[in-house]
Amino acid sequence: MTYHTTRRRLFAFASSAALLGALMTAGAHSQAATLERSGTTGAAQHGAIQPAPGEMTQHFWDALALETRDAWSRLRDSFQWQDDLHDPRVQAWIDHYRQSPHNIAEITERARPWLAWITEKVEERGLPGEIALIPFIESSFDPAARSHRGAAGLWQFMPRTGDSLGLSRQRGYDGRLDVVASTYAALDYIEYQADQWYEGDLELSLAAYNAGAGTVNKARRNAIAQGKGGDYWSLSLPRETMNYVPKLKAIAAIINAPDDYQVALPEIEDAPAFAKIPVERPCAWMRRPRLAGVSQGTIAELSPGVTGGAIHPGKDRVLLVPSGRADALLARLDTPTSPATAQDSRYVVRSGDTLADIAARQGISVAELRQANGINGNMIQPGQALELPTRSLASR
Repeated sequence: MTYHTTRRRLFAFASSAALLGALMTAGAHSQAATLERSGTTGAAQHGAIQPAPGEMTQHFWDALALETRDAWSRLRDSFQWQDDLHDPRVQAWIDHYRQSPHNIAEITERARPWLAWITEKVEERGLPGEIALIPFIESSFDPAARSHRGAAGLWQFMPRTGDSLGLSRQRGYDGRLDVVASTYAALDYIEYQADQWYEGDLELSLAAYNAGAGTVNKARRNAIAQGKGGDYWSLSLPRETMNYVPKLKAIAAIINAPDDYQVALPEIEDAPAFAKIPVERPCAWMRRPRLAGVSQGTIAELSPGVTGGAIHPGKDRVLLVPSGRADALLARLDTPTSPATAQDSRYVVRSGDTLADIAARQGISVAELRQANGINGNMIQPGQALELPTRSLASR
């Protein structure tokens, strides 16, 4: 199945040589979830952090009013690959997934705040709706997922790939965990590779997303030399990549007809569950007990890219907040913090201080202190200013 993109997407943030070099190898560590064990998501099997039991059972979006047309209906309307499900590999994954319908329900519930918006972005580009389900097999729809190989976020970008796609990693911020920024980057990446190497063939581009374009291009050359067609289904690729597109099509097939597979999907409104607030000045929002009736935990779940409890201005940097609360939150954030609050968010290292001593006095862990300040090891110096994070959502 070949899809020709309407335009070649250019990246202003990196030179062509740097981008091509990174993309040729970056996909090799993409982490695909496999649901190999009952009750265990694939992201957990690849080392990604999973939410603690009960952590995601109560959300502000549970109370959203539902309309007749839901996000699943819109997603199904955008599917383009549902007539191409006869390959034995696709059928094998359908059989695999249907053995654990509760796992599918759990992961799709985690997709609640993101699904409608991602579907909208995929739809705007005319891409097959199935692509909106890539986070299902990459991260189990956990935007804070991290793999043991170093991939992070909903779309599981490796550091080098993220850098090439403009997903900056700075103090207190990781663009790979930013759902908005990483979604745009992932869709750009998929379209770019399809145009650059595969004459618009998205299945080959998805293979390159997983294994790296260098691996896929070599497999294509070998297949063509053997008289094969050179499409995805004729290639000999690493096992994970051989299963990547079949898994995506299998889960889409189940979502397209959940009743046939005894899968209960959560009801999700056909509207984004979040709004975007542009960040024009630093804001230590985690130091404020509550903002316009919205808890810190809710904002933390919607903005996992903000890793240090404070967000700083940057290119297209936004804070995600619940839909309908953007104006009130923006007005509250425009109110300057008191000097005491601003001072309390930082600590200046004194002679004789250690990370352990500072963490103990502030009621946080050494690991949290290291993460908020990008510190490896225990080395700190007198006069050094440290960001003081609040407790993470998982510990609340």
